[in-house]
Amino acid sequence: MTKSHSQSPGSFFKVDALGVEVYPSQAAMALSAARTAATHLEATLASQNAAAVILASATSQIQFLDELTAAKNVDWSRITVFHMDEYLGITADHRASFHRFLKERVESRIRPKAIHYICGEALEPLLECERYTRLLRAQAIDLCCLGIGENGHVAFNDPPVANFQDPYTVKLVQLDLPCRQQQVGEGYYPSVDAVPQYAFSLTVPALCNARKMVCVVPEKRKATAVRDTLRGPVSTACPASYLRTQSQATLFLDADSASLL
Repeated sequence: MTKSHSQSPGSFFKVDALGVEVYPSQAAMALSAARTAATHLEATLASQNAAAVILASATSQIQFLDELTAAKNVDWSRITVFHMDEYLGITADHRASFHRFLKERVESRIRPKAIHYICGEALEPLLECERYTRLLRAQAIDLCCLGIGENGHVAFNDPPVANFQDPYTVKLVQLDLPCRQQQVGEGYYPSVDAVPQYAFSLTVPALCNARKMVCVVPEKRKATAVRDTLRGPVSTACPASYLRTQSQATLFLDADSASLL
């Protein structure tokens, strides 16, 4: 079943527990997703003193983050921000660093209460996993804003390492080849060999513990992953398919990413 959106016309339906919204353009999709996220944050802050948010770092999230950080009624001074993954061995000023991405595109614009970065160049990576786990577990997570990779990953939970019952909150993972090829395709690395082989990642359960999930997936290159997410089995072969079990999640698509549905 579909219905019209009063400001950005789109189609609306559910796949299992997951709400799905499809918009004719990436701009309309980004605006609607940002309004949904901002409205949730406003309501959260109206009922409690502070909020916590997990944000994704990727080129597919840029328009959405531009809209979200421009929202007028969100009091970011009461919001703590986390990110969901980072390459192992990368410095915070590297052009591909997710620390740098969020610093430039989020922290510099909205001045949150706090923003906690994963230290990619930590000398003891397992201790860094423990440190970040403690930070995440210190409060409830009110909102998780994520995307879907070309191989169906969420955060850096690629098919070989995704675990829907993962006992960990943050873990070290080996990146699979399609994931590393995506990083090259997005222009951050000159070749697959230059892409780090390992990364820190929040696990699937850690992402899904959020009270609200806003999943933003534009562009034709994501169409196969979107089709597998919504039409294939719920399986670690496409980690994003697990979103279909999450009633607090909404998947936002544009015409390109929804083109194979």
